[in-house]
Amino acid sequence: MRPIFHRSAALVAAILFAQPGQSVNAAEADDACAFLTTAQVSTAVGTAVGDGTYVIPTFKKTCTWTPSDTAGEIRAITLNLQSPERFAGGKGGVNAVALTPASGIGDDAYYLGAGSTEGLFFRKGQHAFKIAVYTTQPLEKKRAMETALAKQVLAKL
Repeated sequence: MRPIFHRSAALVAAILFAQPGQSVNAAEADDACAFLTTAQVSTAVGTAVGDGTYVIPTFKKTCTWTPSDTAGEIRAITLNLQSPERFAGGKGGVNAVALTPASGIGDDAYYLGAGSTEGLFFRKGQHAFKIAVYTTQPLEKKRAMETALAKQVLAKL
């Protein structure tokens, strides 16, 4: 008969040494750079980008990735963590910008802005975000990149 301790130790070891999941833990939930890897951003926008950075090192709710090729069509990519209230406030309608609903992204999503200054706002549960690809490429291509990145973010929740 095998001792219970032996089986319990094996179970504990399996839990401790298992590969970490893709979800963002509570400590990373306020760190925008924790939601996307450099490889994910590079793949989604079709060009190599540097590691995500913070404009202000102590403010981690916005992360920016900058392409290695500064002469290309993409200038920057940003992810901003938002409150559900701010997300809802964007839907309140601002006369100077256009709001376009987006489907199939989280619980709710919309594009806010006009042309190249437009960003994708999306929400899942109590988590809300804004992703923006600053580019001179056509709007449809920009939206496809933002959608791909938003789905990567949502996969970590």
